Order: sequence, then C-alpha cells, then structure tokens
Amino acid sequence: MSELERITARRSELDALAEELGKQLQEVQAEREELVIAERVLQRLAEQDRVEAQAAVLEAPVKVQVAGRAALLVPHRGECPDETALPGDYQRILSIVRAAGGPVQVRAVGEELGLEVEVRGKLEPLRAKLVKLADRGWLHKRGDGKFTARL
Repeated sequence: MSELERITARRSELDALAEELGKQLQEVQAEREELVIAERVLQRLAEQDRVEAQAAVLEAPVKVQVAGRAALLVPHRGECPDETALPGDYQRILSIVRAAGGPVQVRAVGEELGLEVEVRGKLEPLRAKLVKLADRGWLHKRGDGKFTARL
C-alpha cells in the first residue's frame, strides 16, 4: 500500500468518525435543550408551589404565572373557610348562588352579572369559575349542571 493510499484511507476513516461525532454532538445538544426547558418548567412549578404555600398562610388570593399569564388562585374552602379570601368576582358569584335559594343555572348567574347570556361564549368563562368554586368546595355542582351553595 502506497503512502497516498494510506493517507486516503486514513482520511476516509477520519471523515466517517467526524460524521459520527457530528451526529452525537447534535443528539447531545438536543438533549441539553430539552433539559434547559425541563429545568425552567421545574423552576416555575417550584415557584408556584412556594406562592401557593404562602397563599395558604396568608389566606388571600394570590396571582401566579401560568404559561406567561397571571392567574388568581382560588383557595379550597377547607383551607380557608372565610370567603373574603376569594377574589372579588368569585365572591360575587358565590353571593348570587346563595341568594338564589336553590339550584341555579349558569345562565341565571350570568343574567345577574349582566352578561350577554344569549352568546354562549360569554357564559363559558363564568361556567369555568362556577366549576372551580365547586371543585374547591365553595359550591356544589349537581348532576343536572346546576349549582347550589354549600352550607
């Protein structure tokens, strides 16, 4: 084997090795990017847990960042039996349901709040708030979709 052939063969080996290492480097970089994203998510969750823990101590509504948007935390009734811990709009919804004296539909609450109840899209955010209040123990959601106040 001549010197030129050995050099050409060695260059081929090194080219193949360089290509393999390039692929490995791309995989490493992609995994590192995923780890950076995972780290950010964990930091946000830890911050949210810290804020929620403070909210339980302070018994007041707290704003946290969820997907870059501010969101109010609605405390569980058991953690904070005083409804003044709820944000103002939730307090108003709760008082409307209590004043109804019986099962109430989302539409009726919307009418009391002055929403355009004919437009379904206007009621969906209200429905979400009622469901959140029910999930947190402030209201009871019946099987027929109506809500009642808890005693």
